[in-house]
Amino acid sequence: MFATVLGVIPESEAREYVLQRCATLPEQRSVLADAIGTVLAESVVAGEDVPPFANSAVDGYAVRAADVAGAEAAPVELDVIDEVAAGAASSATVGEGQAIRIMTGAPMPAGADACVMVEDTERLDGGSRVRIGRAVEAGAAIRGVGDDVHVGTTLFEPGAIITPSVAGVLASVNAREVLVVRRATVAVLSTGDELVDDGSPLQPGQIRESNKTMLVGMVREAGCDVVDHGVVRDDEAALEATLRHAADTCDAIVTSGGVSMGDYDVVKAVLSRIADMRWMQIAIKPAKPFAFGLLTASDGRQVPVFGLPGNPVSSLVSFELFARPALRRMMGHTVIDRPTVEAIADEPLQRRPDGKTHYVRVRGGFGPDGRVHVRSVGGQGSHQLAATAAANGFAVVVDGDGVPPSGTVPVILLSVV
Repeated sequence: MFATVLGVIPESEAREYVLQRCATLPEQRSVLADAIGTVLAESVVAGEDVPPFANSAVDGYAVRAADVAGAEAAPVELDVIDEVAAGAASSATVGEGQAIRIMTGAPMPAGADACVMVEDTERLDGGSRVRIGRAVEAGAAIRGVGDDVHVGTTLFEPGAIITPSVAGVLASVNAREVLVVRRATVAVLSTGDELVDDGSPLQPGQIRESNKTMLVGMVREAGCDVVDHGVVRDDEAALEATLRHAADTCDAIVTSGGVSMGDYDVVKAVLSRIADMRWMQIAIKPAKPFAFGLLTASDGRQVPVFGLPGNPVSSLVSFELFARPALRRMMGHTVIDRPTVEAIADEPLQRRPDGKTHYVRVRGGFGPDGRVHVRSVGGQGSHQLAATAAANGFAVVVDGDGVPPSGTVPVILLSVV
């Protein structure tokens, strides 16, 4: 194995390097309950009509349209010969001057060609008769066979994400199992003797573990399954054993810390020895240091390793820019980036020229003009996670003097504004 160290490179170069080395995961058959959030790997063609029978779209009465013509001018009284609920069916046939009480979703009885809403009716004689105060045309308030889906219709193509509503459609046509791109299983770990994660009092030089907790949530939010490997102490043998086990049991590995150029850290020492790593300095701020490589598992798989910076905000930004898109690509997603909008800066987003793109943490929302307006969340230091936690976007401030008040700036949306 070997490590490649280069000078400062463009963000686009780092991104392309990572994406080219993250292969799409294998396909697998999955039951619907486990498939939500995954990506279809095959077309789905409807094998059944939805609905499979004509049924009422309202609670009311199934009637013959001819019997209620002109009911607004002169209400019509009909004999109620039966009542039918959803899940049942009536054997009665609606004849002249007759009606059947019907619930939403119940099959339309023979002889009836329309439904009248219960709000337009009045029960008489304890329900044995009904007064209709509204005329309806034939077909009114009836859901026809295949009104939603017809047999043979291609419902979804490969690449479609199985959202809850998509899963509902699949269930409605009895597609109980589907072929999907497998969900990625991702190992997350932190290293360092200085990290405390058991709630004990801090000793001199110690800090609370936070990056791993944050990254576990971010990996899960990206749609992956997470294996939390905890905090690994500064012991090369222990770290190597953890990394090799992670490679054998997971599809990708995310670490934080030990990727800066000046660091001599067990992460850098071990990964440089056992994996094909590239240690990068990227022309962005924060998250300039970043590492990526491939670790060969015992079964020969090339497992991506994302080495994120140790400063928490840098770790968050580098995950969003490089790791998250790659993981999404591995799981078959065609849209791998978060949405970007052109926003209005309600205050100056100041910076100085330094050859880097700055990702300024902002919070925004829609203004009365229908545009997204943003403001800085405050502290922009790579260690200031508390301020960053309030952000719902990254303003992409290119090299230069920043963005003036009321100026426009691209903003990567982290959540709904």
